Amino acid sequence: MECPGARIGCRQPIAVDPASRVRFPLEIRYDAGLLTMTNEAGFSIEFNGFPLPFEFFRVATRVNDRGEALESPAINSKATCGKIDFYVERIEVADGVPFPSFSLYRATDRDPANRADGDFEGLVQAQSVGKSMNTNTLLIAKGEHEIGLLPGMANRHGLIAGATGTGKTVTLRVLAERFSEIGVPVFLADVKGDLSGLARPGSANPKVDDRVKRLGISAFSFAACPVTFWDVLAAQGHPVRATASEMGPLLLGRLLNLNDTQSGVLTLVFKIADDNGLLLLDLKDLRAMLDHVGTNAKQFRTQYGNVSAASIGAIQRGLLALEQQGGERFFGEPALDLDDLMQTDASGKGVVNILAADQLIQSPQLYSTFLLWLLAELFERLPEVGDPQKPKLVFFFDEAHLLFGDTPKALQEQVEQVVRLIRSKGIGVYFVTQSPLDIPDTVLGQLGNRVQHALRAFTPKDQKAVRAAAQTFRANPKLEVAEVITQLGVGEALVSVLDEQGIPSVVERALIYPPRTQLAPLAPAERQQIVRQSTIYGHYEQAVDRDSAYEALKTRAASAAATEVPAPTRGQSTQTEEVFEALAKSTARAVGSQIGRQIVRGVLGALFGGRRR
Repeated sequence: MECPGARIGCRQPIAVDPASRVRFPLEIRYDAGLLTMTNEAGFSIEFNGFPLPFEFFRVATRVNDRGEALESPAINSKATCGKIDFYVERIEVADGVPFPSFSLYRATDRDPANRADGDFEGLVQAQSVGKSMNTNTLLIAKGEHEIGLLPGMANRHGLIAGATGTGKTVTLRVLAERFSEIGVPVFLADVKGDLSGLARPGSANPKVDDRVKRLGISAFSFAACPVTFWDVLAAQGHPVRATASEMGPLLLGRLLNLNDTQSGVLTLVFKIADDNGLLLLDLKDLRAMLDHVGTNAKQFRTQYGNVSAASIGAIQRGLLALEQQGGERFFGEPALDLDDLMQTDASGKGVVNILAADQLIQSPQLYSTFLLWLLAELFERLPEVGDPQKPKLVFFFDEAHLLFGDTPKALQEQVEQVVRLIRSKGIGVYFVTQSPLDIPDTVLGQLGNRVQHALRAFTPKDQKAVRAAAQTFRANPKLEVAEVITQLGVGEALVSVLDEQGIPSVVERALIYPPRTQLAPLAPAERQQIVRQSTIYGHYEQAVDRDSAYEALKTRAASAAATEVPAPTRGQSTQTEEVFEALAKSTARAVGSQIGRQIVRGVLGALFGGRRR
């Protein structure tokens, strides 16, 4: 009787797992009753919702004419998550192709008594939480159906909204965990100081246990995320710095709360510095440049326009106030390297970058301007990638209302442009705020994935916010959205995500999945231990003060004093001024030829140039 393998011939068959119906190519050989199946090109199968990517697979066994294994098979296989053995029970014919029906067990656990069909010990169970059984969907909530975010649609941005105490922070935490699990780095600001627990696995908790029970999760386990801590104030994490040149006049004008006239003078100061090759790295550079421009206003008037002494004074006062808020620790070098935000750990998990913002938020202008600058730098730095399978980085803006409050129209337009275009750079931006009304309509329209927690309608303004939130969802005939928003309990939300075609799903009332990380914040000692163990520890901890505008102007002033000549007569005055002006310009050109190529400007800084390195 002809054996099943003999019917295969030389064609390349597609093997089908009889249980999961997963298909992948196998090279199958049959010779004198020995059936061999191999795949050395690599493939991936889904097991309990967890993808197992194999580098190669080979199984050989003798079969009878009914396709049944006559002996224990010889197996050699390797997955990227470790060596995997297959215990092959029989050879079946599926769609005309023999395929082993198998059980999985650890390579080191060869005792059949310890094997469990359909259970790859704790590995698969731990990784299957939060992933769909047959897709790569990142499960975040469950209503009538499981609701998950598609990694390929995660860079279409999102919104987490709701009143205080309704569960926004838990939703943020769950999303951060999901992204980390699939190898996507995350950046978020810890405004309340309670997100540091992402670095530790959770433990038994009545609220978490209740949520797991209500959702009917059968295989829930706790797990930590790899975390890097950052702090603009350099107290609770690696110092975060940027240079004044990178920040640019537009964002600095917002940070200093300047009016249009004062912002124009600040832009002029940056232009003069750029034209003369003067690096503006820290606040002392900026103060020195302002003093230089103010003192020599007459020399710059013809080429650059009027320089108001009152505006120079207002900017100097703003810098003084910024310094008292800790701004002098933010401006300087070494500046933040964006590559340090886009890291994965040895196991492939995305690193969660946590910005300590519980103190920073007390200076709302500094907090919001820093986040805007960071987003702009990502936009300028990263290349176009189109529609990636998953984001390169996901960015969470907590307290998003601070980003757009009292923002000049010109800056708001550029922020809207960045949010609209940064999707193609592989960056997902998620705004976290109390009401959708906190976000400008032009930005709100770009947010495809939405989680709306409860809103309270105590005032006319609250009622308007409820109606606005209800109108942003794709209607569900089974839900009166405007009414349900005010009835949601803690942890409940109205959820709508984008499908494979980029179409918003019908809104559903759902319960958010519980977090797998520790809910309580870390103790200061634990936090500092993680900081010291970081691979970047030591790089940012020591500030660097290289020669820049302050030193160049100081040297110039010293040279001018050394060559000072006696006061001229009335007739000689004009000639001497011309000679001094020519000397100043010559010196500026000399300085510019040495360091002018290092001048940079962020995307929101209006002026562009090469990146400093």
